[in-house]
Amino acid sequence: MSRQDYEVIIGLEVHSELSTKTKIFCSCPTKFGAAPNTQICPICMAMPGTLPVLNEKVVEYAVKAGLATNCEISQNSKNDRKNYFYPDLPKAYQISQYDKPLCEHGYIEIETKEGKKKIRLTRIHIEEDAGKLNHDELGGGSLVDLNRAGVPLIEIVSEPDLRSAEEVEAYLRKLKSILEYIEVSDCKMQEGSYRADVNVSVRKKGDTKLGTRTEMKNMNSFRSIVRAIEYEVDRQIDILEDGGKIEQETLRWDDVSGKTFSMRDKEDAQDYRYFPDPDLVAIKLSDEYIENIKNTLPEMPESRKERYLKEYKLSEKDAKLITSSKYLSDLFEKAIEVCNNPKAVNNWIISDISRILNEKELEASDIPFSSKDLGKLVILIDKGTISSSIGKKVLEELFENPKDPEEIIKEKGWIQISDEGAIKEIVLKILEANPQSVADYKAGKEKALGFLVGQAMKETKGKANPQMLNKMFKEEMQ
Repeated sequence: MSRQDYEVIIGLEVHSELSTKTKIFCSCPTKFGAAPNTQICPICMAMPGTLPVLNEKVVEYAVKAGLATNCEISQNSKNDRKNYFYPDLPKAYQISQYDKPLCEHGYIEIETKEGKKKIRLTRIHIEEDAGKLNHDELGGGSLVDLNRAGVPLIEIVSEPDLRSAEEVEAYLRKLKSILEYIEVSDCKMQEGSYRADVNVSVRKKGDTKLGTRTEMKNMNSFRSIVRAIEYEVDRQIDILEDGGKIEQETLRWDDVSGKTFSMRDKEDAQDYRYFPDPDLVAIKLSDEYIENIKNTLPEMPESRKERYLKEYKLSEKDAKLITSSKYLSDLFEKAIEVCNNPKAVNNWIISDISRILNEKELEASDIPFSSKDLGKLVILIDKGTISSSIGKKVLEELFENPKDPEEIIKEKGWIQISDEGAIKEIVLKILEANPQSVADYKAGKEKALGFLVGQAMKETKGKANPQMLNKMFKEEMQ
């Protein structure tokens, strides 16, 4: 049998760190990148006699995420202890939610080759993050950093509705976009604040019973997730084709070798011995509380996209790309307020800015310059102070050394030559050096004009006003 004879079944557990200023059960800060073990206290270190107190903002953010993903919000939920031992879990249990999560039965829609598809969400619940182990391969040991212990998370669990790596990527990107729009998480994958556990199984087409699943833990790169799924699907099919049996286990993806490796047998819920946390009271939410949060939800990606199509006359493709990221969408809207030129701002974002982000492997949230800088760049081109080719150089500089675009062009001497006398001098020089192109233009070959303008731009290192060059070349050759 071939791969086409099998169906892939995928479910995801996404962990997203919430953007609260303090941890879930204590007042320690949650800032990323602090020196190890400098953001801890007796509570998140699990010292005897300490008591947790639930951060109300965590509940608010989780409810917000639930409402944005069409979930039912539970008015009666609780916190539970999930028991397991791991060196970076100081209490030897994690405070999470088991049978009464805050949000249930939601869905999000993704775009697939066959059209829109609804991916069901089983639940969204709150829990605390564990600490972090820093492995010292040279020293042969590991050091524990508890700064992350107690950082608030929401876990978003999907139904096994996903059928390919492409669908998984579309789902993760859409979910990330939603969480960014409602501003409950910065979703910085490189910092581990948005990561996924990927559950994969395969079954022969026509079978109704789910196959044995494996789980790949804590994946925080779209590229790695897609590669890992493709590899794991092939691995499972090969085992079944050889008459073998899939073991339910937790796997580690190795990006260098492009393979999965077994870490341990996969636990089931009963292995965690869940029970209600006796130190925390039940969470009871009123209708008014939920309604108030509902009223704070911002405009979501879909409605922004529709507005861009009508208001700014963007193409479907461009509007989708810009609204896929709150950071790009905000950059677009705020830059327009500065320069009042939606078409130009759109072109810069979908072409040069997107290209540089891809080349540098950056997220839109990593753009180092402001919307005001982008708006100013457009104004400088519109006024003829710089050419669009110099604009590209200014943009590169904004990524490397962000500052006011006017300062950049003054420092670099990039101000456009728009003086008629200077332009005429350049035009005459280029015409004299290229008699064949002049003859070609006079013979009706329009491309010759483009060549001559290009030579003049080269001569002036991109600083000549291209509109003036065009006009003057035509006048001189008539």
